[in-house]
Amino acid sequence: MAKQSILGRISQLLRANINALLDQAEDPQLMLDQLVRDYTNSIAEAESAVAQTIGNLRLMEQDHAEDVAAAQDWGRKALAASQKADELRTAGNAGDADKFDRLAKVAIGKQISAENEAKTAEPTIAAQNDVVDKLKAGLDGMRDKLNELTSKRDELVARAKTAQAQAKVADALQSIDVLDPTSELGRFEEKVRREEAMVIGKQEVAASTLDSQFETLDELDKATEVDARLAELKAGGQQAITS
Repeated sequence: MAKQSILGRISQLLRANINALLDQAEDPQLMLDQLVRDYTNSIAEAESAVAQTIGNLRLMEQDHAEDVAAAQDWGRKALAASQKADELRTAGNAGDADKFDRLAKVAIGKQISAENEAKTAEPTIAAQNDVVDKLKAGLDGMRDKLNELTSKRDELVARAKTAQAQAKVADALQSIDVLDPTSELGRFEEKVRREEAMVIGKQEVAASTLDSQFETLDELDKATEVDARLAELKAGGQQAITS
């Protein structure tokens, strides 16, 4: 995966509008599960590519450091050879002095070559550092996005479970609706009402029988009173005749 394609992929994923995607999805939970898998895989691929990019950058930095160190070393060797040439020339040994001057020139050439290599690598290293910074920031953004997706999915799953539980409660409540005459409780209530009505009927029958008994007793009382008055009347009449 090239650096540009990595950055492009990261940018595309970071621009994704989760809420808009959820609104368009027929099954939001399945879509979120797929997004979580996609992001997880993309992050893993990006991490591998970024690690390789960083590894290459560190190799370039090591090579640059070696070139700088080599330039410094060749500079010291050139100086030492030049100083030795000067000492020999002062001592009257011009032949050996020229030899060390030639060595000094060779060292200077090596120094210049190492310096040029170091300077050539510096812009590339700077650009690579910029790319690595962007890749790291992009990875952090993708991880944040993945956390957002996971939270959304967990929230959706929790809401779905809550809705299912509420539906079960509603179904249970509906099955025991006291106002529904077809429910078990409704049928039991109807049975109790019929038994209560039977008791009321029996009480009325019993009351009717009792009333009739009292009515018979009243009739007997009336007959007794009539007989008593008749006897009284007869007694009174007899007294009037004998007087």
